[in-house]
Amino acid sequence: MADAEPMLVPAPGGEKRACPALEDEVAHSTKRPRGEETEPLEEEDGEGAGLGSGEAFAEMMKHGLTELDVGIQKFVSEHKGFSGILKERYSDFVVHEVNKEGKTVQLDDLSVPEEAEQPGSEVFTEEQKHQLEQLQLFKKKEGNVSIEMADDTKEKRTLVHKAVKTLYPGLETKTEEREGKKFIVAYHAAGQKALAAPRKHSWPKSRGAFCHFVLYKENKDTMEAINVLSKFLRMRPNVFSYMGTKDKRAITVQEIAVLKVTAERLSQLNKCLNNFKLGNFCYKKHPLKLGELRGNHFTVVIRNITGTDDQVQQAMTSLRETGFINYYGMQRFGTTAVPTHQVGKAILQDNWNEVIDLILKPRPGAEKGYLVKCREEWAQSQDPEAALKKLPVKRCVEGQLLRGLSMYGKKNIITAFAMIPRNNRLMYIHSYQSFMWNTMVSRRIEAFGLKAVEGDLVLRGGTAFVLSAAEAETHSIQDVVMPLPGFDVIYPTHHVGKGYREKLSADNLDIDNMRHRVRDYSLAGAYRRILIKPSDVSWSVINYDDPRISLVHTDVEKLEDQPPPVFNKEGKYRALRMEFSLPPSTYATMAIREVLKMDTSIKNQTQLNTIWLN
Repeated sequence: MADAEPMLVPAPGGEKRACPALEDEVAHSTKRPRGEETEPLEEEDGEGAGLGSGEAFAEMMKHGLTELDVGIQKFVSEHKGFSGILKERYSDFVVHEVNKEGKTVQLDDLSVPEEAEQPGSEVFTEEQKHQLEQLQLFKKKEGNVSIEMADDTKEKRTLVHKAVKTLYPGLETKTEEREGKKFIVAYHAAGQKALAAPRKHSWPKSRGAFCHFVLYKENKDTMEAINVLSKFLRMRPNVFSYMGTKDKRAITVQEIAVLKVTAERLSQLNKCLNNFKLGNFCYKKHPLKLGELRGNHFTVVIRNITGTDDQVQQAMTSLRETGFINYYGMQRFGTTAVPTHQVGKAILQDNWNEVIDLILKPRPGAEKGYLVKCREEWAQSQDPEAALKKLPVKRCVEGQLLRGLSMYGKKNIITAFAMIPRNNRLMYIHSYQSFMWNTMVSRRIEAFGLKAVEGDLVLRGGTAFVLSAAEAETHSIQDVVMPLPGFDVIYPTHHVGKGYREKLSADNLDIDNMRHRVRDYSLAGAYRRILIKPSDVSWSVINYDDPRISLVHTDVEKLEDQPPPVFNKEGKYRALRMEFSLPPSTYATMAIREVLKMDTSIKNQTQLNTIWLN
């Protein structure tokens, strides 16, 4: 998973989309200069949603988590750390997907692919082709197209009948005679049924059903982007597929597939959507599946670094040759005063009153006004309908839970909780697993360092095995895995492995019974490598004068033939620009943490940025 959390105080301001949500109308909007990066003023996310000012966000982050709070404690390198600002601008964090063939996905072509002339189309004039296309898409008022047969023969009529049905699916034909002349009349066989789903009845059989394209986006997470695209195409979000979710506070480039939408129609969105660009269109027979990617390639700028060139060299060499501890990053645990892993623990304990309390109770730190009022109402009245009325945005987690409680009552909390989308609910228990993994890996590194030891686990063909003392001599730390707790894993046999039982027991959980009475919340467990070594590692130190300029040459800038950024070697500011590739489900911020040897939490980054700006 690529990193998803904002690492700095959001700037006030907002961006507007100028395009109406119409299928065929596309309005032009003024393009915003790259130097004026802004974040949306309001977001409808609930639980720590973006606040309207940097000051409010900084206030909230005073009560946020640090790395130590989620078990992130150790480093593997010996170099001296240094400070820097991560994600000061979203253009400081650029992610390119690496597909399953190992190719880095890039946006480098905005053209619509030309489709080969279909066999049989030569029997129609250009005017007839246009009329048939319009009829197929229900844009022709007459409801049929009549084709006069000048040189009438049975063979020619048969050819036209077949051509219509092959080239324009959904149309039927019949032969009519008028005033001594024969006509082939094309009409819609599906009638009103086709009106409900015209794409189904107008897609050439020879064309792959899925249009694959590269999506370039700025400062939007993947689901937010899909929702925007589906809105403007007037389609459900579930017609889109992708291989992985990408960061919000970043520039990201990834492949998307959509069912039965033409490249031409998709390309029209480039005229009206800010912060998006679609290209590299092609048709394929299959959608994309989550997890199919090989990883992600990151280009990261860390501004205002304090390290010397020698320190940077040592840090980046260590990252390339040794790697970093494969911790779950801070975004796994939420950004508010109530960590997601605490909610996950309460779910696993079957303590549903605690689950409700953690999500809905008042919490320290600044929040949007309506969330504060909602929480206060719940604390005072315990009335879900009264609390729900305080929320103008009902689709946030709090709103969905309150709606469930108002529908099913407080005696049916499990059913009420299920009103929250399944992925969001599972996020809580996966967060608890991640917290346990981070904590136990820190203990493992503390106890045994960076070598394989007797009792460690390694994978062979997907199955975990315990290393003997002799086997440990032939393995390295790169081979060692640690389990996420569950009913279908084994644990290391050394004392750190036995610590899992103690830690779970302290949380009133039974390591021998990780099945839950609600099947969704039963944990099978999994294995995760302790150490990750990035590939394609490179870096440079940049000097610059203007903190507002972008220091990365993006795909869109290259397409528009804009020159790359020019750096002043005598510039008063210094930045570290690094590139590296990571496998799926690893966190780039944890690689950056190893380089800087500093806390990457939003709480710490906000404090650093506030100090620097002042």
